[in-house]
Amino acid sequence: MTAVASQNSFGAKSTLDVDGKSYEIFRLDAVQGEGLDVASLPFSLKVLLENLLRTEDGADITADDIKALAGWDESADPDKEIQFTPARVIMQDFTGVPCVVDLATMREAMADLGGDPSKINPLAPAEMVIDHSVIADVFGTPEAFGRNVEIEYERNRERYQFLRWGQGAFDDFKVVPPGTGIVHQVNIEHLARTVFTREVDGELLAYPDTCVGTDSHTTMVNGIGVVGWGVGGIEAEAAMLGQPVSMLIPRVVGFKLSGDLPEGSTATDLVLTITEMLRKHGVVGKFVEFYGPGVSALPLANRATIGNMSPEFGSTIAVFPIDEETTKYLELTGRPAEQLALVEAYAKAQGLWHDPAAEPRFSERLELDLATVVPSIAGPKRPQDRIQVTDAKESFRNSLKDYVEGEEEDGYDESVAETFPASDPATTNGHGEAAPPSDHLSAAPRDGGRPSSPVEVTLEDGTTFTLDHGAVAIAAITSCTNTSNPSVMIGAALLAKKAVEKGLTRKPWVKTTLAPGSKVVSDYYERSGLTPYLDKLGFNLVGYGCTTCIGNSGPLIPEVSAAVNEKDLSVVSVLSGNRNFEGRINPDVKMNYLASPPLVVAYALAGSMDVDLFTDPLGQDQDGNDVFLKDVWPSPTEVEETIAQAINSEMFGDSYQDVFAGDETWQSLPTPEGKTFEWDPESTYVRKPPYFDGMPDEPTPVTDIEGARVLLKLGDSVTTDHISPAGAIKKDSPAGTYLAEHGVEQRDFNSYGSRRGNHEVMIRGTFANIRLRNQIAPGTEGGFTRDFTAGGEVTSVYDASVNYQEAGIPLVVLAGKEYGSGSSRDWAAKGTSLLGVKAVIAESYERIHRSNLIGMGVIPLQFPEGQNAESLGLTGEEEFSISGITELNEGRTPRTVKVKAGDVEFDAVVRIDTPGEANYYRNGGIMQYVLRNLRAQSA
Repeated sequence: MTAVASQNSFGAKSTLDVDGKSYEIFRLDAVQGEGLDVASLPFSLKVLLENLLRTEDGADITADDIKALAGWDESADPDKEIQFTPARVIMQDFTGVPCVVDLATMREAMADLGGDPSKINPLAPAEMVIDHSVIADVFGTPEAFGRNVEIEYERNRERYQFLRWGQGAFDDFKVVPPGTGIVHQVNIEHLARTVFTREVDGELLAYPDTCVGTDSHTTMVNGIGVVGWGVGGIEAEAAMLGQPVSMLIPRVVGFKLSGDLPEGSTATDLVLTITEMLRKHGVVGKFVEFYGPGVSALPLANRATIGNMSPEFGSTIAVFPIDEETTKYLELTGRPAEQLALVEAYAKAQGLWHDPAAEPRFSERLELDLATVVPSIAGPKRPQDRIQVTDAKESFRNSLKDYVEGEEEDGYDESVAETFPASDPATTNGHGEAAPPSDHLSAAPRDGGRPSSPVEVTLEDGTTFTLDHGAVAIAAITSCTNTSNPSVMIGAALLAKKAVEKGLTRKPWVKTTLAPGSKVVSDYYERSGLTPYLDKLGFNLVGYGCTTCIGNSGPLIPEVSAAVNEKDLSVVSVLSGNRNFEGRINPDVKMNYLASPPLVVAYALAGSMDVDLFTDPLGQDQDGNDVFLKDVWPSPTEVEETIAQAINSEMFGDSYQDVFAGDETWQSLPTPEGKTFEWDPESTYVRKPPYFDGMPDEPTPVTDIEGARVLLKLGDSVTTDHISPAGAIKKDSPAGTYLAEHGVEQRDFNSYGSRRGNHEVMIRGTFANIRLRNQIAPGTEGGFTRDFTAGGEVTSVYDASVNYQEAGIPLVVLAGKEYGSGSSRDWAAKGTSLLGVKAVIAESYERIHRSNLIGMGVIPLQFPEGQNAESLGLTGEEEFSISGITELNEGRTPRTVKVKAGDVEFDAVVRIDTPGEANYYRNGGIMQYVLRNLRAQSA
């Protein structure tokens, strides 16, 4: 994977001596010539340039490619393809398990084709962190962590045994066991190098650490100067097997920072502000790079928080250059002195060290004075929909009418920020405590909105209260976005301490959970003496994993869940995460709000979203006096002093000392052996997928699409959360039926994410999100469509797909803007393909999903500019034919193809954007392309 340039056209190969040790490097300043201005390139493009210099082979990477990048025209639209070779691949277990399943299957397929199975082996370091499988089933008790881990192993034993096999069977593949941390936090705290070293052909190379990951939030590592981004699992597999990532030289947006954050504003408020700005500006498919004097004043943890949210901006990366703050963080997190010296020396030698006064060339520019950032939340269903905390209450109330009147009935039209309102519940608990006074929604509608539907609830312990719209049913400190940031985590704990000392408690209907991104957080909570206060408010440790942020919130308090469903209450979650899409957090919760960890604690105390945290009390102290947010909000000085005395580099070293070894439970798992995996025909977790069944040595010619029917007609902003199987598996769903037929009890269904290694479950869960609205099946919500082989009757998407495929009828999906936004879910593309979908026609796509569709042999098409299904009069009941695709057989990619839908004809834009993608599509997918290439090499 890391090949030394065989061409070295610019004589860039050189040596760098650091503290008596010599490294081979490829110097950027060697690239000179007319029109080539390397010094003024953005940091991120310098990293890509080094990548091309180091891997130049005269075939896939040429001197002309290097010149094109060095002579980058910042004002031009991307049109030049380059091949990027990442230093390593990082995975989490939900998306990583299918990668290992596919690699295991490819070994068998290689043997079937007469090749050498051992060729199927990672050629670049691949690291997986098991962090997506723990569910917050148990909360609010000291036993929560231990019990949740125990349940996790019970549910996932088959998967974990399979991963242990993979760790032994594949070279250069390491697994970080469960209960360690969140992949992106483990990445920045331990796995990332900033400057990578590897011995190749007897030479010790030094080069920028770069990576691709099977999670869109891989971009968190951008905060420490590592260029990396999320890709689909199928692209990650190709990268592991030596295939470079094909990409167009991007436009780069320069985001200048100045000033300092004001008191009371947090890193979360900053990142929500930046998310709103960049979404409004439009950065899909672009690089975003931060620069200017404000960068130097921004702690590394804040940079990582911003980098993490790059997918929410829509950008490919959101990177910070290397500077003294970077090396300080590397030192804090226990990196050796030799590495620190190398990072600084290499960055300075290559012009990668940040100069606050420099103005690199950028395609576009934005600027933010950090002093203007105010406390904010985002929601109720998109991270870019920022609301100032001072406006949160009014926003709820104004939006209730829109939500109830069903203005979204015809699809996911999220082109404007829509918020779901609610009110705070009045309460009296078993101890006679009164709720904070408020003018919560009562029997009369406000502003024409829905009247409240209060319901009396009695908990098992005798606590009674009235539950109404807007109740905070979940308050979760969770996700890599914020749990990696000591300032907001310490801030939340200090707020909890002050609240407890004033006699405040969480409201009894709130499920409170704490899921840090690494054990280091627990260490500094213990050292600072703050753990007891979080525990007192119910924020007991539930696990080291993503939990609520990815839908692993676990069930609500049973009595609360029953009341919510009985009265169809609009309750909410408040979480310190990065995603709040519909149906993602919990099936009982309609609205989800992103907030800083301190605000998560505050909303748990208030118990409602229909409060003004700045003017309404959170509760009363022991003497009955109102307690306001300002009374418990910690000062920056308090936070900084606590961090200074509680955090040191030794705790990082201790936490990561045996990070790949795992605990006794992990080590005692029975582990299969052998270079090929013995598939268990009875397994409901890990099954051999059908991607290579009957695959010929050479690809068959691609064909036009004839006689196709529409499987789904969707609106705007349909995310991969809507497409990909995610969350809990319903008993009466096709996936639930399948599991029941295979002897699995409902209590053991687990989540779709945990069963990603079983294609039979995943096919049945594709397009099954409970909030999906298919416009050809009006009045339904969830995975339903009309089956035109059965007279147009409404049935499940899966059952209709089976009938269509048996009849030999290809399928298409129609969609609106931003199709496939959200997480880099490979199963959003795999499931689409296995359902028999041959083409998607959308108004626009998000980057990763469009690429993944091609990787699974599905052609992504785009409506003509300014047109969509509605303007063309398409109902979804038409029969479709698509001609012109066969041009690809002649080595050309057509710009458009002709689509005939009933009486309507139009030219659809072909979104196969690079020659590499065309090769994947001609081969039926990226895995087939890689397998054929590797077989040819081993012949």
